[in-house]
Amino acid sequence: MRKLALVLAGVFVITNCAGSNPTAQSSPSPATASPTPTQSSPSPTASPIPLATPTSASADNRAFKFTKVAGGLQSPVYVTGAGDGSGRLFIVEQVGLIRVIKDGRLLPTPFLDIRSLVVFGGERGLLSVAFLPDFKTSGAFVVDYTRSSKDPATVGDTVIARYKANPPTADVADRASGQTLLTINQPQANHNGGLVKFGPDGYLYIGMGDGGASGDTGPGHAPQGNGQSLTTLLGKILRIEVNDTGPYRIPASNPNLGAGTRREIWAYGVRNPWRFSFDRATGDLYIGDVGQNAWEEVDFQPQAAKSGANYGWPSWEGNHRYRLGPARTGDTKPIAEYHHEAGVCAVTGGYVYRGTRIPALSGFYIFGDYCTGQLWTLVKYRGAWRRSALRDTLYLISSFGEDDTGELYVVDQAGSVYRFDPA
Repeated sequence: MRKLALVLAGVFVITNCAGSNPTAQSSPSPATASPTPTQSSPSPTASPIPLATPTSASADNRAFKFTKVAGGLQSPVYVTGAGDGSGRLFIVEQVGLIRVIKDGRLLPTPFLDIRSLVVFGGERGLLSVAFLPDFKTSGAFVVDYTRSSKDPATVGDTVIARYKANPPTADVADRASGQTLLTINQPQANHNGGLVKFGPDGYLYIGMGDGGASGDTGPGHAPQGNGQSLTTLLGKILRIEVNDTGPYRIPASNPNLGAGTRREIWAYGVRNPWRFSFDRATGDLYIGDVGQNAWEEVDFQPQAAKSGANYGWPSWEGNHRYRLGPARTGDTKPIAEYHHEAGVCAVTGGYVYRGTRIPALSGFYIFGDYCTGQLWTLVKYRGAWRRSALRDTLYLISSFGEDDTGELYVVDQAGSVYRFDPA
């Protein structure tokens, strides 16, 4: 019963939830009302990462153990390094805090406290943080949160905002430095997506859910079709350029999907891409897209592929027809799916392991299910994608994360963060 209660209060609420705002508009902040496509791109520097290719379809689940690195947290939903070589870990608490682990110790003072700006509950709250590729010198980082409002009829819109730590080595950021880059209206209180992450190209990728109560519908369960609409930012993976000052810009290499479409769109047809990641060695993109009532899926986009992929929602849930609509021709099929059985409820996208401490995991994409704590691996082996059970856990897996060296972490929303360590 404890686990069920936490699931119902957690990030992945999958029951219908009616909202009060009948529209699903996506509105830039005044500073970004007319973002200009640009050819310029940040130039992140990274050391080459060895490309290990698994020699079997499954990983050795005896090769690792979990070591708790932090406990007593308030609804943790993300963990990441800053890419600055400091060795610090940053843990996002859904209530509106970012905490720091430094030299193996959880610091008592938060790195950022924006609880007064955040509406927390269900799938809403402070959901992720991403550090600019030049964070070591600029101190700039970006957060994704659901904003609070004095209007009780407002469910809380998604805000993408930039903050700074001054100096970048500071363990407490400057809260007054906050600048809103993008505001996206939310018609319902669920399917917010929530991840911001800088890709290997230096651009910021943003995961946005379809904004619907269920089935990509609005109030009264009227179809809204955000997943397939190219005039809204809901049900999309977005890509924008963010620097340490000024408004965001749209990369000129973003797909042009037709007159009147939003140029921020990088990919579409997703339901709730809660967590996605880039393979540190190849740049390939993996997306854990939370399903409706029957199927969870993992989507994939190779680094060399051009953007504009359509993952099919709401016409398709995984490889299965969900709603009558366009045929699958041209859609990008998932590389893995699993059915709602034995208590599973929501996929939590993970990472391809590229650390050095657990060679048996190298090259495997590791992901899990929020409700059951089940871990799987996914790998392309002998020309086909193979999913294998890795381990059962008792964690409410709200997220995975990487540190600066590529070592892997798992977040238990019940209050702890664990590191994958050699057994």
